[in-house]
Amino acid sequence: MAQVRVKPRKESVFAERFAVFAECLLTGVWITVASLGVVTYPAAFAAGARHLRRHTAHEGGGWREFVADFRAAVRRGWAVGLAGWLAAAAVWVDVQAVRAGIPGGPLVGAVGVVALIGLAVAGLRAAAVWTPGARWRELLAEAGRRTVLDPAGSFLLIAGLALVALSAWFIAPLAVPVLGAVAAAAIAVEERYRHR
Repeated sequence: MAQVRVKPRKESVFAERFAVFAECLLTGVWITVASLGVVTYPAAFAAGARHLRRHTAHEGGGWREFVADFRAAVRRGWAVGLAGWLAAAAVWVDVQAVRAGIPGGPLVGAVGVVALIGLAVAGLRAAAVWTPGARWRELLAEAGRRTVLDPAGSFLLIAGLALVALSAWFIAPLAVPVLGAVAAAAIAVEERYRHR
């Protein structure tokens, strides 16, 4: 009796893209949960980006791998998170100086806001390429250079951050899954820069 071979069904392009979109939304939830430690957001984003890179490369992975990556990233990543909050506090002081009418306040405030946005983009780019064992200081230095040398990619990430802010402003829970889309955007920006 002859055996019938069944060919594995290949997913349609639409189904594959929708699966990536759904995985981005789920990853956004994971990133949010892991960021509840306040200073853990760089490690959470790095673990989420690594999860999405594995998923798009069809290497599998799930919650356990995300948690393992998060633990590895948070060992030194918490200091990056703390530095980010300190930078945000410094910009808040600058904005208060602008509101108080201190001479030169508008210029200092504008420089502070632009610098904070640049730091946020560099942080996203660094987290998007993070791998276990990578040093955050080196990742951030290289990401800072890419932020300046690739203004189009940096602008895309600024737009992603603006989308998260607007989502939170309209419907706060909507910002949670959008974080996964920003992680995917950061990965895409880094891939685009690498292939240029």
